[in-house]
Amino acid sequence: MTSSHAWNAPVSAARMRTAAAEFVISLSPEQRSAAVAAFDVADHQEWTYLPGPRPGLALADMSDAQRALAMRLLDTGLSDRGQADARRVMELEATLRQLEQDAGESGWTGRDPHFFWFRILGDPGNGSPWAWRANGHHLAVHVTLVGDELAATPQFFGANPAKVPHTGFRTLPIEEDFARDLLATFDREQAAIAVSGPIAPGDILTRRDPVADPALIPVGLTHAQMRAPQRDLLGQLVRQYLERVTPEVSDLSWRTVTEAGLDTVRFTWAGSDRRGEGHYYAVTGPTFLLEYDNTQSNANHVHTVWRDLRNDWGADVLAQHYAAHQHG
Repeated sequence: MTSSHAWNAPVSAARMRTAAAEFVISLSPEQRSAAVAAFDVADHQEWTYLPGPRPGLALADMSDAQRALAMRLLDTGLSDRGQADARRVMELEATLRQLEQDAGESGWTGRDPHFFWFRILGDPGNGSPWAWRANGHHLAVHVTLVGDELAATPQFFGANPAKVPHTGFRTLPIEEDFARDLLATFDREQAAIAVSGPIAPGDILTRRDPVADPALIPVGLTHAQMRAPQRDLLGQLVRQYLERVTPEVSDLSWRTVTEAGLDTVRFTWAGSDRRGEGHYYAVTGPTFLLEYDNTQSNANHVHTVWRDLRNDWGADVLAQHYAAHQHG
């Protein structure tokens, strides 16, 4: 089991406690009843990246000052790049709204950059386990804390349109480009192992399951079967996902990946190797799972997810906390 110190992030945890408290204080009683729930609420591990309402308080139902505090809370869990990517994901709802309205599609009224819900589970100030989350279409940030120890998964970022018509602006481009760069270096024997088939699945295979199942992912090519430059590219790809969170947390996450052993980390690809055509890849290791899918909306609709196989929802951190509490 991962040692307790692996998740110790005191700077991030302190910022989160402060931001969460200031956000809650700003709310009216009615808003607070929507935004705050018990840590052990029944739907704690339910989540989705599809459009539609979530438990919590939406940005649409906040004042400008409250929205700023909610976004400040979100920022405590993300790196500078993660913050920028999250905002782009949210802003894409306005782009998608216009595109769907122009196309005469009925769902355009449900697209709004303020349709993102914030929720706090438990009490950040009493020393007990607590969590916070920000959820909406194509964005799911979940953070679980026990004191200064925290977990930052499941985490989902998506983009529709991934490449905006007319402007060509791309959201989450590096997640695609690093994987393509790696795929392009494979020789025939490596490609035969890495590529599972010519057709990409229609979505990430783990979907929005509370517990991610790595057995769903094709086997793929291992780090040990790659040459040194390929291994470097694979490491860059993994860190692209991990470094969405604060440097303090991403460094701990990367250390956990390397301590578990890089040799068995696997990369698999499915679908076309041509840009603009449906494609999918996954990277899995003993402790983590990453998935990327771009098949929907004429392959202009990206889904990406990072799952920690030991510590999603803070499972490892909570297990150590409860064990210590029982024997303390």
